[in-house]
Amino acid sequence: MLDHRDRKIVELLQQNADMPVTDIADTVGLSVSACWRRIKNLEETGLIARKVAIVDRRKANVGMTVFVAVRTSRHSMDWLESFRRAISDIPEIVEAYRLTGEMDYLLRLVVPDVEVYDAVYKQLIARLDFTDISSFTGMEELKYTTAVPMNYL
Repeated sequence: MLDHRDRKIVELLQQNADMPVTDIADTVGLSVSACWRRIKNLEETGLIARKVAIVDRRKANVGMTVFVAVRTSRHSMDWLESFRRAISDIPEIVEAYRLTGEMDYLLRLVVPDVEVYDAVYKQLIARLDFTDISSFTGMEELKYTTAVPMNYL
C-alpha cells in the first residue's frame, strides 16, 4: 500500500528521474536513507518500471507526428502476431494499440517528413493485407506527457 509520500516521490521522478534523492527527501519530508529505500521498493515492486531519457523530437529531426488507423478483416491470433512482428522492427512506430470500435489498431509514428511516412506505409502494406489504413498528421501538439496520474493508487 502506497502512502502520500510514495505517490509524491513517483510524481517527482516522473517529472525528473535525475532529481537528487536529497531534493526528493526534502520535498516529501523524509530522511535521505528512508527516501532512497522507498524509491528502491517502488522499483522492485515494478511501479517504477524503468528510467529513460526523453528526447526532443524536433532536435532528433522527427518533428512530424502521424497517427495511423488500421482496419483489418482478419481477427485471428495469427494475424495479430504477424502484425505485432511487422510493426516491432519499424522504429518510426513509437506506439501501437489494439482498439475497440470501428478501427482495429492505432499507431503513432514520428517521422521527419511525409516521404519517410510513405516509406513506412509501404513497408506495412508489403508485409500484411489491410482492409483500410487512414493516416492523420498532427499539426500541433497540445499536450504530451509520459507521467501517469498517481491519485488512483
